[in-house]
Amino acid sequence: MAVRYAMVRSAAVGPGRVAAALGTGALLVGGLTYIGLADPHRPGFVIPMCPFKTLTGFYCPGCGGVRMTHDLLNGDVAAAVTDNVFALVGIPMLILWLVVRWRTRRPLMPRAAVVTLIVAVTAWTVVRNWPGFPLVPTFVGG
Repeated sequence: MAVRYAMVRSAAVGPGRVAAALGTGALLVGGLTYIGLADPHRPGFVIPMCPFKTLTGFYCPGCGGVRMTHDLLNGDVAAAVTDNVFALVGIPMLILWLVVRWRTRRPLMPRAAVVTLIVAVTAWTVVRNWPGFPLVPTFVGG
């Protein structure tokens, strides 16, 4: 009986991976610092425009995400709910679900989960653009 040996990748972390992780962390901290200190609710806040909103005039599921992040970093949960309740509730739930799936060694995104996610995002896009929808994103002076 022949014994087969599997090649195992070294768990050692090379200097390139450390530099990439440090660079990514620095960009994340810098971005969050800018979002936390500057106010995206005011005109003149420098951030790329949403391509979906620019093309269609409608808010996408992510619109309000930067404002929501600013509100959370400044402790204003009520404004965060107004700016994007879908992301505020949905992202932590999705992360928790993925962690549970990963820890139980089950496929992370089965087809039913992908379909559910697409339906939820599409429904939120329609609902948040409905005339009279109560959770209108907050802007100051614009």
